[in-house]
Amino acid sequence: MSDQEQAELRMLVARLRHEHEDFDVAINAMIKVGCDQLRIQRMKKKKLAIKDKISKIEDQIIPDIIA
Repeated sequence: MSDQEQAELRMLVARLRHEHEDFDVAINAMIKVGCDQLRIQRMKKKKLAIKDKISKIEDQIIPDIIA
């Protein structure tokens, strides 16, 4: 993987982390307000999907080390 590709993936991870934090703030606000539980669960599911995507991209950036 080239340095350019790694840099792009790192930028994508940073953007996704920011989006993940935004979902966390939104979910906490929805809980405080007493929003519909189904809507909160959907937001949590989207947040988890973002976390999974971050993990997959990080795995591409950092190769496994064989001991």
